[in-house]
Amino acid sequence: MKSMAEEGKTTAIVAYLTIIGTIIAYFMNNEHKNPFASFHIRQALGIHVTFYILGVVVGLFDSWLISWSFWIFIAVLGIYGLVTAIQGEQKEVPILGAYFQKWFSTIQ
Repeated sequence: MKSMAEEGKTTAIVAYLTIIGTIIAYFMNNEHKNPFASFHIRQALGIHVTFYILGVVVGLFDSWLISWSFWIFIAVLGIYGLVTAIQGEQKEVPILGAYFQKWFSTIQ
């Protein structure tokens, strides 16, 4: 019998690929409601929303230092989330992960 993490691993990984991947993962998880996949969908959605909101703010500045810091921050969050999904772990991404779980708690 497969564990919860094994059953939801593919859906969790798809969620981190792009915002479209997150939407696809949401619908993949809609029927069976795997808690592992739901956790990672919330994390991925939070990363994507953060990317777009912070991207607008960072775009107002004409500074490579601010831009690179933004890209590194988003890359670290995305890679961390993807790696934990691949490893079958349910770890929140640094700094914002707990907020993502709370803000997107309606995603089950």
